[in-house]
Amino acid sequence: MRRFFSIVTSFATISASAAIAGPFTYVNERFGTVCTFPDEIFNDRQPEPENGDGQVWLSADGASLTCSGITNIDDETPKGFVAEEKASKEPGYKITYSKTGKDWAVLSGLKDDKVFYERRLFGKDGVIRTVWIDYPPAVRSKYDPLVGAIAGSLKGP
Repeated sequence: MRRFFSIVTSFATISASAAIAGPFTYVNERFGTVCTFPDEIFNDRQPEPENGDGQVWLSADGASLTCSGITNIDDETPKGFVAEEKASKEPGYKITYSKTGKDWAVLSGLKDDKVFYERRLFGKDGVIRTVWIDYPPAVRSKYDPLVGAIAGSLKGP
């Protein structure tokens, strides 16, 4: 309950400071992935992929938000996921923050000259639910305060 009020308070603050009418809650039909975000910022909804695994929204200033799910066919764990990502040699990909819990993982850093923040929930139903937000460093002051509330809204059944 405390977490819910924290998220509501965060979005209320976002709404008041950015003159946003209110948050939008997306629910993915296939995996039950849920995330809430200000849809006046992420207002360009992209076509849903044929497999129905999630949705992408873009903003006018170059940010993007993805809310999706995948089947955890490899029995991936939060710690294993973070270790694998930290070992990545992908050019332009640098992790600057990571944290794991019993059934979740968070990563943040830089990818392809954008700041990114990713939260994954590892569900008991065999689904990994993800919210990914990226944005140009020039608009960091706008998005850094938003990512915590958006990532914190990620949930599943």
